[in-house]
Amino acid sequence: MAAVTAGSGSGSGPAGSPEATGGSTGGGGWRRPHGPLQRYYGPSTAEAAEASPDPTDINGPHFDPEVFMTKVRNECPLGQLLAREAALGREIRALDSDMQTLLYENYNKFISATDTIRKMKVDFRHMEAEMDDLAANMAAISASSARVSAALQDRHRRGAQLAGVQALLRKLQALVEVPGRLRCWAGTEPARALRCHARARAVLRHYRHLPSFRAIEDESHAIMADLAQRLRTRLREEKLDPKELTECVEMLLQLEEPAEELSEEFLSQAGARLEAELAALEAELPTADPSGTATTPPPPASDILDFVDRGSSAFVGTLCQLASSYRALFGGDTGRLEPFAAALATRYFALLERRLALERGLGDTSLLVRALDRFHRRLRALLELLPAGADAAAALVARAARERVDRYLRALQTFFLGCLGDVRQALAAPRPPGKEGPGLPDLLATLAASVLGQLKAVLAYVQLFTARDVAFASLPYFKGEFCVTAVREGLVVAFVRWLCRTARGFADGPAERGAPAAPPALLLLLARLCLDYENSTISYILTLTDEQFPPQDSGPAVTPGPALCAEARAAAQRLLDHYVQVQGAAVAQMLRKSVETRDWLGTVEPRNVRAVMKRVVEDITAIDVQVGQLFEEGVRRAQSSDSSRRAFSVYSSSRAPGRYAPSYTPSAPMDTHLLSNIQKLFSERIDIFSPVEFNKVSVLTGIIKISLKTLLECVRLRTLGRFGLQQVQVDGHYLQLYLWRFASDERVVQGLLDEVAASAAHRCLDPVPMEHSVVELICERG
Repeated sequence: MAAVTAGSGSGSGPAGSPEATGGSTGGGGWRRPHGPLQRYYGPSTAEAAEASPDPTDINGPHFDPEVFMTKVRNECPLGQLLAREAALGREIRALDSDMQTLLYENYNKFISATDTIRKMKVDFRHMEAEMDDLAANMAAISASSARVSAALQDRHRRGAQLAGVQALLRKLQALVEVPGRLRCWAGTEPARALRCHARARAVLRHYRHLPSFRAIEDESHAIMADLAQRLRTRLREEKLDPKELTECVEMLLQLEEPAEELSEEFLSQAGARLEAELAALEAELPTADPSGTATTPPPPASDILDFVDRGSSAFVGTLCQLASSYRALFGGDTGRLEPFAAALATRYFALLERRLALERGLGDTSLLVRALDRFHRRLRALLELLPAGADAAAALVARAARERVDRYLRALQTFFLGCLGDVRQALAAPRPPGKEGPGLPDLLATLAASVLGQLKAVLAYVQLFTARDVAFASLPYFKGEFCVTAVREGLVVAFVRWLCRTARGFADGPAERGAPAAPPALLLLLARLCLDYENSTISYILTLTDEQFPPQDSGPAVTPGPALCAEARAAAQRLLDHYVQVQGAAVAQMLRKSVETRDWLGTVEPRNVRAVMKRVVEDITAIDVQVGQLFEEGVRRAQSSDSSRRAFSVYSSSRAPGRYAPSYTPSAPMDTHLLSNIQKLFSERIDIFSPVEFNKVSVLTGIIKISLKTLLECVRLRTLGRFGLQQVQVDGHYLQLYLWRFASDERVVQGLLDEVAASAAHRCLDPVPMEHSVVELICERG
């Protein structure tokens, strides 16, 4: 009760009652915030939906007076109940006042509305009367319409009977006029005459027992027999186009002529026309020379696309039209048609093969592809009628594509040989003083780029055969075997192998054929080209080919890339070995001649280094520059600090100089030849002709070994005097001063020069060496 009192003291009513949300007016009484109209119409739909059902809400739809009164009595004190009663009284009086005001304001409107309703009732009675009159009139009209309809039906029935009689009369008249019409149309419009006879034939047969109808039928048969005879004559004697031939045979079939004979005559007439088409195509081809003296046939009068267009539109189109007409005329009887069409198609394929054989040059590949595409597209219509020729047509297209690929291979080979000719010409061309020609790197880059660019262009041309818009590209051959066998293996792999064989032929071939040897620079360039192919070019070419011509998983086996790379590396190795042999032989030739043409017994005391030794150093230096343009430096063995000042002696390091003193006699206790052989047993063996590596120092080492080995063998064959031995000592020291820097290991140069000195001392009659200081002075001055 205290809670209720506190609530009343704050001016609020019981929970959930209207007083809970109301406010006090100026007089302390309760007044709703909304107007009377809202209380009249009730709360909005949204508010009703949001509010929960409350039986104590006096304005709610679920208001229950009993529940409300019970709650108020239990929760509100007496003073609040009295105040609530006073508020309700004031609210009732306010509502009555509002209702009276509303009534006074709208009184005239209520009076006017009452008068209007009274007038509308009177008008409605008048309308009901008029509607009754209208219904009566409509009933009368319906009765009249029924009588008119019955009259019209009777008239229509009589008209139909009259029309039937008139139609029968017209039919009889038409039957009577049939012979005249047939006679009139048989000569000018035989098809119309046949249609007329076909319409009348069933009626005439049905009423043949009547004499008049029998006479009409006999006369019509005689006219049709005469028409059949004229059509037969036309079929045998005239040259008809396919449409006229079809119409003629069709009319004879309608005249019930024997189908067996007509099919033979149809094929005979069609064969004559198709033979003429083939003869016209054959006339465009050059005739074969019976004597066989002509080297190349004359060029054709038109390109391959025009030839195929004429063949497709003339021969193939006519054959398709005639084959379709034959099937339409004689049904499924193709026992004669298929051999007939197969023989003609075989002749046409042979003519096309002859025309394709005339495409000797590369020409425009897109033109050839378009021609083959049109041939295949036009032939598909014929193959739908005669599927037996599909294999022959596909084989013809495949052969043409393979032949073009083979020609591209030959063109690539010719192009590469032409590029090699340009390189040889650039290497052999004389250079004016002060003007340098293209270096080996430039020639190599030009050659490699030209060959690779030409190969990529050829692949782009060949790819036209497998384009998506080409009809024959969907054939199984062009999806599998063509990509692998013809393009990858037959073109790309074959060209790379041919290039390696051709390059290797410059090292193997000239000695066998007696042809002039290739310049050493060309051998070096080709070796670098093959090495580049092994390192990167072959992988790039095969990847590009597989992207443009993807092989199938179940297709034929392909040559793996490592196998091709091994062939290219073998060719590069053979070329580089041959280059070393050629250059070594050139230097060795100078040394051999210088040894063989000199009198080593009667020579004077040496004062200078011989000119040939200077020339050898110059040539080795030039070779070093040449090889360095294309190959890397390579790895050298660490040299000693005094390599350029190393003493060159005619005595081996294992022998004492006293052994070769002037007092040497054959009865000495130790033979010098024996000492030399003992030293060789403990020295490292030098392989003169071992394969070289792909770097500059290895190539120079190989050339130096061949040169010094030749010098050694030549010295062994000569007999020397004292000054001859000293000249060999001076020349060997000069070579030691300059050649060690070119070799991968200075011990190779030193060892060979030691053998030269030992051989010279062994072949010397008076082996007295020159002082080392004098040798150095002469070499420095030289």
